[in-house]
Amino acid sequence: MIGMTTGTGMANGTKWKKEGIQGSLGQQAVHGPDKSGILGVYSVFSPENFERLTGIMYKKPVEAGSMLYWEGDTADRLYFLAKGRVKVTKSSDDGRTFTLSLHQAGDLFGQLDPFQNSVHACSAEMTEDGEIGIIQRKDLEVLLWQHGDLAIEFMRWMGLVHRITQTKMRDLMMFGKPGALCSLLIRLSNSCGVDQNGAIRLDIRMNNSEMADMIGATRESVNRMLNDMKKDGVISMDGGTITILNLPYLRGVCRCESCPKEICRM
Repeated sequence: MIGMTTGTGMANGTKWKKEGIQGSLGQQAVHGPDKSGILGVYSVFSPENFERLTGIMYKKPVEAGSMLYWEGDTADRLYFLAKGRVKVTKSSDDGRTFTLSLHQAGDLFGQLDPFQNSVHACSAEMTEDGEIGIIQRKDLEVLLWQHGDLAIEFMRWMGLVHRITQTKMRDLMMFGKPGALCSLLIRLSNSCGVDQNGAIRLDIRMNNSEMADMIGATRESVNRMLNDMKKDGVISMDGGTITILNLPYLRGVCRCESCPKEICRM
């Protein structure tokens, strides 16, 4: 494991290397010609302001299984995911772990309260080998003071994060476990879905226990609900890969409000 949130830019004895906007953390990663898979930074920050952010990032390759931060660590930096995937989790008192979010390339994430000290309420783990850019709070504060338009876009990003959280809570609490599971499948289709002649194949392999951790259910109940959907022709399953065949059915169960994809996502 890599202790990414302790010290002042040190991980496994290696100092983070600060780089400019060139390379995989640069403008091409987010504002290049292929924007279809970017739901995070691109929807909020202008190319000019994203360039300013990359100018204060510290680039770091990270291996799968490495922890970016633990619950209770000081929340003094943000993370830009240039490559790979990250899951954000929360542990309960009885030892169970719940998955709150899944992040993909192009996402900016992390719990950061500008101009005040706080600690992380959850943990973040790399699920694939990848590369991140770290923005330290002190550097971000200076940038926000200097550029009012960036400060406005940063508040817009914080509002986007809050809206994502609010809609997840709505889907988890108002329509029972079937509604929560249908909402999860819709969010996964927006985050990592691949169109296949009208059907949507989820480009992520996930077992029933992992899906249960995302909606606060048991593995057995998720297995039963998925089998019912399969019998009704709503989904198909092949070796752990789920394909959505009837998206309107899922939207009906969770009373989908047709939120934009930057909101309806994992």
